[in-house]
Amino acid sequence: MATKTISVDKMAEMFLAGARNIEAKKEYINELNVFPVPDGDTGTNMSMTIMAAAREVAALEHPTMEELAKAISSGSLRGARGNSGVILSQLLRGFTKAIRQEKEVDTFVLAAACARGRDTAYKAVMKPKEGTILTVASGIADKAAQMAGETEDLEVFLGEVIAHGREVLAKTPEMLPVLKEAGVVDSGGQGLIEILQGAYDAFLGKEIDYPAIIPAAERVVKAASVTEEAEIRFGYCTEFIILTEKEFTEGQERELKQYLSSIGDSIVCVADEEVVKIHVHTNDPGMALQKALGYGQLSRIKIDNMREEHQEKLIRDSERLAREQAQEEKERKKMGFIAVSIGEGLNDIFRELGVDYIIEGGQTMNPSTEDMLNAIQQVNADTIFILPNNKNIVLAASQARELVKEKEIIVIPTKTVPQGITAVINFMPEEDVPSNEAVMLEEIAKVKTGQVTYAVRDTCIDEKEIKEGDIMGIGDNGILAVGKEVEATAREMLDHLVDDSSELISLYYGENVSEEAAAAFVQAVEELYPDLDVDAHYGGQPIYYYVMAVE
Repeated sequence: MATKTISVDKMAEMFLAGARNIEAKKEYINELNVFPVPDGDTGTNMSMTIMAAAREVAALEHPTMEELAKAISSGSLRGARGNSGVILSQLLRGFTKAIRQEKEVDTFVLAAACARGRDTAYKAVMKPKEGTILTVASGIADKAAQMAGETEDLEVFLGEVIAHGREVLAKTPEMLPVLKEAGVVDSGGQGLIEILQGAYDAFLGKEIDYPAIIPAAERVVKAASVTEEAEIRFGYCTEFIILTEKEFTEGQERELKQYLSSIGDSIVCVADEEVVKIHVHTNDPGMALQKALGYGQLSRIKIDNMREEHQEKLIRDSERLAREQAQEEKERKKMGFIAVSIGEGLNDIFRELGVDYIIEGGQTMNPSTEDMLNAIQQVNADTIFILPNNKNIVLAASQARELVKEKEIIVIPTKTVPQGITAVINFMPEEDVPSNEAVMLEEIAKVKTGQVTYAVRDTCIDEKEIKEGDIMGIGDNGILAVGKEVEATAREMLDHLVDDSSELISLYYGENVSEEAAAAFVQAVEELYPDLDVDAHYGGQPIYYYVMAVE
């Protein structure tokens, strides 16, 4: 018999399954990235984005469709990391707007939701590029609209829509030459397909394991008091799985629940054909485990001391309150700065230049929209300039800007750390906001940046054969040099960056470069370009041996 509607509980189950599927496949998706740098990759960014929403969903008990939609939209919006994560959050945002007022979802609602998700995502990207996740989402929306007019059977509808999405994904190399050259499909599109496939598996009733999805904590932090600890009657949160050797009967389930009730509370006992999931708060976890052994082997045992966690929470809350009070006491500024940075030395440089707040982790871990919002809260200024310093972070910063109402947020689209440093250097406190924005945008456009790192996978880009472990010199618009030695590759890269108008080379060496090696390289650069000033600093950045700017 055909299934014509999806309930809110089934929709939540499908969403969680989709999240878990991309979490399981994230490394595979990372391998599809054309650019072989050890950076925040597509699979990782999309997985972390949707898992932030999954934790919100897992925290809900018997939600309405509106509550489910809000959890998915809010969680993904704040958890969005990297361009692919931001686009995914916009797809989910548009999708959930179309379903939030429904009690159940049918093929027509799903088709409308897919279309709204696509439209919302396209609007979020200033210059949409075909051959990407947007193209796959568009193909899915078109097929959904077609299928809604042909069938009410959701199994047929979903199967056909996902199959068409795979067909569109397979064509992405024909739309983007860089994909064709590397011999891969678009990684973001693949991530979207994995999410949909996980959701479809759950719809079909396939077994999905969600152990990595931990319910989100309550957003509202209550004022802690001494009496709260006294209210914790049972101090140990105990969880485990029983691997049953034979059928776990209803009588055994009642018996186990009755026993657990005698030694604790907050009991959850979920039985499947081969496993039983147990959760209990008790003062004697050993007794719960001993009883459970009578039904089979135990797995995934987890015991947390809730009283200890409570004390740690009190300390964290008091520290947070102290920080907030200290922030309130600071004199409010007209203009402030937030910069994303990638190393100890570069952090110090930004601080010395007057940046108010540093977000660390711009390369190996792209900051989320939530990270941006937390930073904005810490800067006591009427207008805050955000310097993303990485092209993969600009969208997350822009998304944070849209969520802030009480302060003016201006994102200066710096794509590298040297551009960020240039922007701050050209800041004029005595000028107004529009004048400063104009000057910073003008000056960062003059900076040519080069970064030296290593390849994490074999690929072919711009007719350059790259092997895992090769050293790459990367410019603003692509890979400029490939070699086996760091300094030789860096010098070759500089040859592409320096021209007759160049006056200054700023050089920042990373944590994996010794002072002696850096000094020798600086001397070599000075000999190669005797007419240019060479300014060298310890950047302390991981992954990138050298970051350079030519002006």
